[in-house]
Amino acid sequence: MAKTKQGKKDVDSYTIKGTNKVVRVGDCVLMRPSDTDKASYVARVERLETDGRGSVRVRVRWYYRPEESKGGRRQFHGAKELFLSDHFDTQSAHTIEGKCVVHSFKNYTKLDNVGPEDFFCRFEYKAATGAFTPDRVAVYCKCEMPYNPDDLMVQCEGCKDWTKYKSLGTILKIRAECNS
Repeated sequence: MAKTKQGKKDVDSYTIKGTNKVVRVGDCVLMRPSDTDKASYVARVERLETDGRGSVRVRVRWYYRPEESKGGRRQFHGAKELFLSDHFDTQSAHTIEGKCVVHSFKNYTKLDNVGPEDFFCRFEYKAATGAFTPDRVAVYCKCEMPYNPDDLMVQCEGCKDWTKYKSLGTILKIRAECNS
Protein backbone atom coordinates (compact mmCIF):
# COMPACT_ATOMS: atom_id res chain seq x y z
CA MET A 1 0.00 0.00 0.00
CA ALA A 2 1.30 3.42 -0.94
CA LYS A 3 1.29 6.19 1.64
CA THR A 4 -0.69 9.35 0.95
CA LYS A 5 -1.63 12.27 3.27
CA GLN A 6 -1.37 11.99 7.10
CA GLY A 7 -2.07 8.37 7.91
CA LYS A 8 -4.10 7.76 4.76
CA LYS A 9 -3.13 4.78 2.66
CA ASP A 10 -4.16 3.76 -0.81
CA VAL A 11 -5.94 0.43 -0.92
CA ASP A 12 -6.15 -1.95 -3.86
CA SER A 13 -9.81 -2.84 -3.54
CA TYR A 14 -13.05 -2.43 -1.63
CA THR A 15 -15.79 -5.04 -1.21
CA ILE A 16 -19.27 -3.52 -1.49
CA LYS A 17 -21.09 -3.97 1.80
CA GLY A 18 -23.50 -6.91 1.77
CA THR A 19 -22.14 -8.31 -1.50
CA ASN A 20 -19.15 -10.20 -2.81
CA LYS A 21 -18.48 -7.54 -5.49
CA VAL A 22 -15.00 -6.08 -5.40
CA VAL A 23 -14.32 -2.54 -6.63
CA ARG A 24 -10.92 -1.48 -7.93
CA VAL A 25 -9.49 1.73 -9.37
CA GLY A 26 -10.82 2.15 -12.91
CA ASP A 27 -14.14 0.39 -12.21
CA CYS A 28 -17.45 2.15 -12.76
CA VAL A 29 -19.85 2.17 -9.84
CA LEU A 30 -23.40 3.09 -8.92
CA MET A 31 -23.47 5.56 -6.03
CA ARG A 32 -26.45 5.98 -3.70
CA PRO A 33 -28.06 9.44 -3.99
CA SER A 34 -29.15 11.30 -0.85
CA ASP A 35 -32.62 11.66 -2.42
CA THR A 36 -34.00 8.11 -2.63
CA ASP A 37 -36.39 9.14 -5.45
CA LYS A 38 -33.43 9.76 -7.78
CA ALA A 39 -31.61 7.19 -9.89
CA SER A 40 -28.19 6.06 -8.68
CA TYR A 41 -25.30 8.26 -9.71
CA VAL A 42 -22.63 6.74 -11.96
CA ALA A 43 -18.93 7.36 -11.38
CA ARG A 44 -15.52 5.98 -12.30
CA VAL A 45 -13.26 5.10 -9.37
CA GLU A 46 -10.02 7.09 -9.48
CA ARG A 47 -8.62 6.22 -6.03
CA LEU A 48 -9.44 4.14 -2.95
CA GLU A 49 -7.90 5.07 0.40
CA THR A 50 -8.30 4.26 4.08
CA ASP A 51 -7.77 6.61 6.99
CA GLY A 52 -6.17 3.88 9.09
CA ARG A 53 -9.29 3.48 11.27
CA GLY A 54 -11.06 1.22 8.76
CA SER A 55 -12.96 3.98 6.97
CA VAL A 56 -12.58 3.75 3.19
CA ARG A 57 -12.98 6.81 0.98
CA VAL A 58 -13.33 6.71 -2.78
CA ARG A 59 -12.25 9.45 -5.18
CA VAL A 60 -14.53 9.40 -8.22
CA ARG A 61 -14.96 11.10 -11.56
CA TRP A 62 -18.67 11.63 -12.18
CA TYR A 63 -20.68 10.72 -15.21
CA TYR A 64 -23.59 13.06 -15.96
CA ARG A 65 -26.90 12.04 -17.50
CA PRO A 66 -28.06 14.26 -20.38
CA GLU A 67 -30.78 15.86 -18.24
CA GLU A 68 -28.09 16.91 -15.71
CA SER A 69 -26.11 18.80 -18.35
CA LYS A 70 -26.56 22.30 -19.71
CA GLY A 71 -28.93 21.99 -22.66
CA GLY A 72 -30.58 18.90 -21.17
CA ARG A 73 -31.65 15.70 -22.87
CA ARG A 74 -31.92 15.80 -26.66
CA GLN A 75 -33.74 13.55 -29.10
CA PHE A 76 -30.57 11.69 -30.08
CA HIS A 77 -29.47 10.87 -26.53
CA GLY A 78 -29.98 7.24 -25.68
CA ALA A 79 -31.77 6.19 -22.50
CA LYS A 80 -28.51 4.74 -21.12
CA GLU A 81 -26.23 7.56 -22.31
CA LEU A 82 -23.80 9.23 -19.92
CA PHE A 83 -21.18 11.97 -20.28
CA LEU A 84 -17.79 11.61 -18.56
CA SER A 85 -17.36 14.90 -16.71
CA ASP A 86 -14.41 16.82 -15.36
CA HIS A 87 -16.14 16.80 -11.94
CA PHE A 88 -14.22 14.87 -9.25
CA ASP A 89 -15.31 14.18 -5.68
CA THR A 90 -14.37 12.12 -2.64
CA GLN A 91 -17.11 10.06 -0.97
CA SER A 92 -17.45 7.38 1.65
CA ALA A 93 -17.09 3.98 -0.01
CA HIS A 94 -20.28 2.96 1.84
CA THR A 95 -22.26 5.01 -0.71
CA ILE A 96 -21.31 2.52 -3.45
CA GLU A 97 -24.40 0.45 -4.28
CA GLY A 98 -22.99 -1.72 -7.03
CA LYS A 99 -20.81 -1.98 -10.08
CA CYS A 100 -21.76 -1.09 -13.63
CA VAL A 101 -20.13 -0.97 -17.05
CA VAL A 102 -19.83 2.18 -19.13
CA HIS A 103 -19.14 1.04 -22.67
CA SER A 104 -17.81 3.02 -25.58
CA PHE A 105 -20.61 3.96 -27.97
CA LYS A 106 -19.31 1.50 -30.57
CA ASN A 107 -19.17 -1.43 -28.12
CA TYR A 108 -22.59 -0.59 -26.67
CA THR A 109 -24.22 -0.75 -30.11
CA LYS A 110 -22.78 -4.25 -30.54
CA LEU A 111 -24.25 -5.66 -27.30
CA ASP A 112 -26.72 -8.50 -27.82
CA ASN A 113 -28.46 -7.78 -24.51
CA VAL A 114 -28.30 -4.49 -22.60
CA GLY A 115 -28.55 -5.12 -18.88
CA PRO A 116 -29.57 -2.70 -16.13
CA GLU A 117 -25.89 -2.05 -15.30
CA ASP A 118 -24.89 -1.29 -18.92
CA PHE A 119 -24.42 2.34 -20.00
CA PHE A 120 -22.54 4.07 -22.80
CA CYS A 121 -20.50 7.24 -23.19
CA ARG A 122 -19.58 9.05 -26.40
CA PHE A 123 -18.86 12.54 -25.00
CA GLU A 124 -16.73 14.14 -22.32
CA TYR A 125 -18.43 17.04 -20.56
CA LYS A 126 -17.03 20.17 -18.90
CA ALA A 127 -19.42 20.85 -16.04
CA ALA A 128 -18.54 24.55 -15.60
CA THR A 129 -18.94 25.54 -19.25
CA GLY A 130 -21.32 22.91 -20.61
CA ALA A 131 -18.86 22.14 -23.44
CA PHE A 132 -18.63 18.69 -25.00
CA THR A 133 -15.74 16.79 -26.54
CA PRO A 134 -16.13 15.93 -29.34
CA ASP A 135 -18.35 18.91 -30.09
CA ARG A 136 -20.03 17.14 -33.01
CA VAL A 137 -20.82 13.59 -34.06
CA ALA A 138 -21.48 11.86 -37.34
CA VAL A 139 -25.01 12.05 -38.71
CA TYR A 140 -26.46 8.99 -40.45
CA CYS A 141 -30.20 9.54 -40.47
CA LYS A 142 -32.13 11.49 -43.09
CA CYS A 143 -33.46 13.65 -40.22
CA GLU A 144 -29.86 14.89 -39.78
CA MET A 145 -29.74 13.96 -36.09
CA PRO A 146 -26.94 11.87 -34.54
CA TYR A 147 -27.62 8.19 -34.05
CA ASN A 148 -29.64 7.17 -30.99
CA PRO A 149 -29.01 3.47 -30.28
CA ASP A 150 -32.55 3.16 -28.86
CA ASP A 151 -33.99 3.81 -32.33
CA LEU A 152 -34.18 1.05 -34.92
CA MET A 153 -32.55 2.25 -38.13
CA VAL A 154 -33.32 0.98 -41.64
CA GLN A 155 -31.30 1.47 -44.79
CA CYS A 156 -32.79 1.99 -48.21
CA GLU A 157 -31.52 -0.69 -50.59
CA GLY A 158 -31.51 1.77 -53.48
CA CYS A 159 -29.90 4.99 -52.23
CA LYS A 160 -28.29 3.49 -49.07
CA ASP A 161 -29.69 6.35 -46.88
CA TRP A 162 -30.50 5.49 -43.26
CA THR A 163 -33.60 6.59 -41.36
CA LYS A 164 -35.34 5.76 -38.10
CA TYR A 165 -37.87 2.96 -38.43
CA LYS A 166 -41.21 4.11 -37.08
CA SER A 167 -43.52 1.91 -39.14
CA LEU A 168 -43.79 0.03 -42.41
CA GLY A 169 -44.89 3.38 -43.85
CA THR A 170 -41.39 4.73 -43.13
CA ILE A 171 -39.83 2.07 -45.36
CA LEU A 172 -42.39 2.58 -48.12
CA LYS A 173 -41.83 6.36 -48.01
CA ILE A 174 -38.05 5.94 -48.33
CA ARG A 175 -38.48 3.57 -51.28
CA ALA A 176 -40.90 6.00 -53.00
CA GLU A 177 -38.49 8.94 -52.52
CA CYS A 178 -35.56 6.87 -53.73
CA ASN A 179 -37.37 5.72 -56.89
CA SER A 180 -38.41 9.23 -57.87
